Amino acid sequence: MTENKTRPTGASVEDFLAAAEPERRREDALALDGLFREVTGWAPRLWGPSIVGYGSYHYRYETGREGDFLATGFSPRKANLVVYIMPGYQDYSALLEDLGKHKLGKSCLYINRLSDVDEAVLRRLIRAGIDDLARLHPVSGS
Repeated sequence: MTENKTRPTGASVEDFLAAAEPERRREDALALDGLFREVTGWAPRLWGPSIVGYGSYHYRYETGREGDFLATGFSPRKANLVVYIMPGYQDYSALLEDLGKHKLGKSCLYINRLSDVDEAVLRRLIRAGIDDLARLHPVSGS
């Protein structure tokens, strides 16, 4: 059985965030780090080369495949800030209506800049994602 490609690394989250470009993306990434730390109460870890993750969970599928993955997190990509809200298939439409300008993927929320969204709604969305995930899988802090 293959292992997940995205796993925690020993790389420095601080160094990764300090290198984010352009400057506006770096500022948003640092603000998101503070927001995630406050909402989750967990320290971040770098998952793979570009995802800042908070907490983790262990999953086991009916097929027998199992592994660990970040509970929530974000990536300051050049095109967008990508917020990972697990489990991703829950209905968050009521919160998303009030969030502000964003695009939605399966487990991802794409934001151009942090100022485009309501930070209080984003906090509630992150918390809801963690709470929903914890109902399905054991979640632990990092």
